[in-house]
Amino acid sequence: MTVRRIVANIATKDIAAAKRFYQDVLGLDILMDQGWIATYGSDESMRVQVSFMAEGGSDTPVPDLSIEVDDVDATLAGMKTAGFAIE
Repeated sequence: MTVRRIVANIATKDIAAAKRFYQDVLGLDILMDQGWIATYGSDESMRVQVSFMAEGGSDTPVPDLSIEVDDVDATLAGMKTAGFAIE
């Protein structure tokens, strides 16, 4: 058996905010949009990973989602411009 995909399903009442975050700022492609569910992704190859955490490091809360980007400064600037809270 080979795991081909694990999807994080994130509950939201604001699908438009998810579009601004994942498509407009992070540049992901819309893979599926049914109105009530929108899936974003890319053609980038990656290994399947799943993490289990007791803390987020230095006694911080466990993050719900981890996102790796190639340019953290540009992504941070995009997040600020889009008005997302930086924690």
